[in-house]
Amino acid sequence: MCPPAAAVIAVLTACAACAAGKSQQLNYRPIIGVLAQENLPGDQLAPAPSYIAASYVKYLEGAGARVVPIRINRTEEEYKKIFFSINGLLLPGGDVDIQTSQFTRAAKFFYELALKANNNGDFFPIWGTCQGFQQLTVFTANKNLLTLTNTKSVALPLTFTPAANSSRLFQSFPKDLMQSLSEENITANFHSWSLSIQNFTRNSKLKKFYKVLSTNNDGKREFISTMEAKHYPFYAVQWHPEKTPFEWINKPGMVHTTSAVAASFYTARFFISEAMKSQHHFSDLVEEERALIYNYSPVYKGVHAIFVQNYYFD
Repeated sequence: MCPPAAAVIAVLTACAACAAGKSQQLNYRPIIGVLAQENLPGDQLAPAPSYIAASYVKYLEGAGARVVPIRINRTEEEYKKIFFSINGLLLPGGDVDIQTSQFTRAAKFFYELALKANNNGDFFPIWGTCQGFQQLTVFTANKNLLTLTNTKSVALPLTFTPAANSSRLFQSFPKDLMQSLSEENITANFHSWSLSIQNFTRNSKLKKFYKVLSTNNDGKREFISTMEAKHYPFYAVQWHPEKTPFEWINKPGMVHTTSAVAASFYTARFFISEAMKSQHHFSDLVEEERALIYNYSPVYKGVHAIFVQNYYFD
């Protein structure tokens, strides 16, 4: 059966957006929005009800971007204004309900805006890490297909699929780094839920939308660890590239080797290079400066906390 004409048009226009992104003059002052979320359970000393881990901010800044915090509990009009002011969105890891939380509400609104923008030739990338990865799968499949895995505190090598070498994400990585990623235990996993290969394969929406770039195995289940959308600049990793250089809790799964730090930088550099293709901007410099995370101070939580530093927001 042939796909509906509307679906074909959407794919073609999304491909056109990717092509347009490659040919546009680059924006060397990219700004990435990082979505805040409800505080972690047990963080009774939090000075405000939502947070962003500082490691995500440093991760992006280290690759040449500035950051705008996106607060939860804002209006759709406010979110729309932010969307057309920033050059990309990062959905971070965390511990909220990815179907009912305010994080999910905001993320879904941005996801739908990004789909529409890219379909109209307006290039806009999204990056999801851990919880962000999981959130993107729920949006695309329109259901939660995650399954429990034994991956709470473990560093693993990536099992690359044949699609990895020709992928947008990995094709510019140095060969020695790709070898390290495939042979060394350097990708930090701190999640209890994963998208199994079995569930991915059985869902037609996910199979049509995403290309699997790497998998992992907890000893019982093979799950997806890296993927990218086929026709949109959307990328997702189940592992944590931002933890290696910026989080220092002493527990299994935390790796600070040279190759692990390189993997962190190259993933961030790739995403920022995608954001440079976006031409969104604030209406003026004053509005831009007021929105930047420089206006906030991170709170030191200590090396025994889940995150060394957090930004908190009312």
